[in-house]
Amino acid sequence: MTGMFDTLIKAFRQPELKKKMLYTLLILAIYQIGGLVPVPGINAAQFTNLVQNWGQIGAMMDIISGGGLYHCTIFAMGVTPYINASIIIQLLTVVIPYLENLSKEGESGRKKIGRINRFTAMGLAFLQACLFCYSARSTMITSIPKALSAVLIIVSFTAGTCFVVWLGERINDKGIGNGVSLIIFAGIVTRLPDMVKNVYLKSAETSGKISNLAAGILVGVVVFLAITAIAIGIIVFCVFVQNAERRIPVQYSKKTVGRKLYGGQSSYIPIKINQSGVMPVIFAMSILSLPSMIVTMFFQHSTNIVVQWFRNFNTSPAYYVAYFFLILAFTFFYSLIQFNPIEISNSIQKNGGFIPGIRPGKPTTDFILKTSNRLNWADGLFLSIICLIPTLLSLFAGLENMWFAGTSVLILTGVANDLVTQIEGQLATRNLKGFLD
Repeated sequence: MTGMFDTLIKAFRQPELKKKMLYTLLILAIYQIGGLVPVPGINAAQFTNLVQNWGQIGAMMDIISGGGLYHCTIFAMGVTPYINASIIIQLLTVVIPYLENLSKEGESGRKKIGRINRFTAMGLAFLQACLFCYSARSTMITSIPKALSAVLIIVSFTAGTCFVVWLGERINDKGIGNGVSLIIFAGIVTRLPDMVKNVYLKSAETSGKISNLAAGILVGVVVFLAITAIAIGIIVFCVFVQNAERRIPVQYSKKTVGRKLYGGQSSYIPIKINQSGVMPVIFAMSILSLPSMIVTMFFQHSTNIVVQWFRNFNTSPAYYVAYFFLILAFTFFYSLIQFNPIEISNSIQKNGGFIPGIRPGKPTTDFILKTSNRLNWADGLFLSIICLIPTLLSLFAGLENMWFAGTSVLILTGVANDLVTQIEGQLATRNLKGFLD
């Protein structure tokens, strides 16, 4: 921790890095201020009550947007459409040759894919704004025509998302980078005080149920400290696993070029245990929460048995079982589209390297794939544990929004690690000592 603060101090001493960090803080401040602007044409209190009935997916979108969804601000949708667009384009890259070729074209290809992401995000933002407007039609104010209210709501939601994405790109261009992730980071951090307050109030409520004052205070303190200890343990566990990696040794053979001898070095292929980050959790949570959200939006007053089952699905044991298996499935799926053992094997062979004890070619590919699949099991179990412990804790203790604690910790620690890595890299280019000294 001391080394981290030392490096941040060194970064602020560098004029260029200091300028980037201050610019990033300015953009984040603008994002927080913009999150206070309400959407015209809609009753915010009624809209909040409606969104709270959407279940976990509504709460997840609210926390990612920094509370903008529950407060019905212009940033209510946050960067959710952009994230969805990025996921869609990422998946299509595997099946569409044009996108696959763009991904291999270097910087120019990345810029074209980024442009496609932006236009796709705008389209998804418009569709999502229309869906929000339709589902919230009962919360529109009556002082102006409903058609005008609908236009104001749709335009405000869509423009808000586009502006947030633009802020993220400004951080990428002139700030320290990783703009969209930092905006999500800021949204979650702003909700942490509310989460801590909620835990404290719940602990006080528990202590208030005990007639003996001294025993009640003691129980309340013990409950609060126990939850705090679990939270700290989850954070430490997340940081440890996210930084852990499996290193596959690679030996490069010697070769003679002219009168000089090159090669003969030993290296390794680092494969992170948490290769997929938090994406499998978001995929699983979105799929499981979608049925109850649709029921709440379009079949709110229905008494059909199937509708009732989907309405209560999020609180049934089947939900947690499905949650566990979907996280495992999406961990393998996301690794499949992100990790290419054939490309790694060809790169090793092309540079005259080999894995000791493994023949080049297909055996090397199979070995890397087998190693990756083993790590996927560990990654899937890690994500399941991190997400299910707070969820079950919130279920038994009755703590509101505690279900999101595991996911928020994954996002916060992941973004923090990326930020540290970026600052470390920029300091290294200036021949300064970093975290590893």
